Amino acid sequence: MTLAIFDLDNTLICGDSDHAWGQFLVDRGLVDAAQVGSANDYFLAQYQAGCLNIDEYLNFALAFLAGKSPQELAPLHRLFMTEVIEPMVLPQALELIGHHRALGHRLLIITATNRFVTEPIAQRLGIKQLIACEPELTGGRYTGKATGTPSFGQGKVVRLAQWLTEQNESLDGAWFYSDSRNDLPLLERVEHPIAVNPDATLRDIAQKNAWTILDLRKKP
Repeated sequence: MTLAIFDLDNTLICGDSDHAWGQFLVDRGLVDAAQVGSANDYFLAQYQAGCLNIDEYLNFALAFLAGKSPQELAPLHRLFMTEVIEPMVLPQALELIGHHRALGHRLLIITATNRFVTEPIAQRLGIKQLIACEPELTGGRYTGKATGTPSFGQGKVVRLAQWLTEQNESLDGAWFYSDSRNDLPLLERVEHPIAVNPDATLRDIAQKNAWTILDLRKKP
């Protein structure tokens, strides 16, 4: 089955859900505002510059989860979805998802943001298949650490290859939509690489390679 693969942050939604979650915690007084706010902005800048240390970032991003269970955190995440994520949902992204669904394509989100943050967002967008960075659970509680290969940069290629084997799927005719230079390793492997509201580096590469460039934020 033909795959339609989507990055999440700044592709299907108008913003970065990982950074937004950190800011949400700051705004609600659940973490040290100065320390977490500063680190949150620092790692976002690293990501945008294409030089993020994913292991350091995951240690930071998952620290708040440590010692808590998914059930304990669910009400907080529901509030996050309502207050923060829902306004980020792009109508044109929903139309794009619907277009691929109507074509009978299999839909998949692959994101460097962790599963705790992104799984409810994928559900909101109507996409069941999700590859994300995996927070470690022990005894039903998060440890604050990550497990497995992070789905970031070349790691997206590795994780997708594992998923393809497990699902008996292939990349034949696949589409991949992303906004970020960090996704070049995967964009270069699919038949239909699509740059969505791309950063400057990705826009330049997309133009040189005659890749399609989409603006999902443009008003109809």
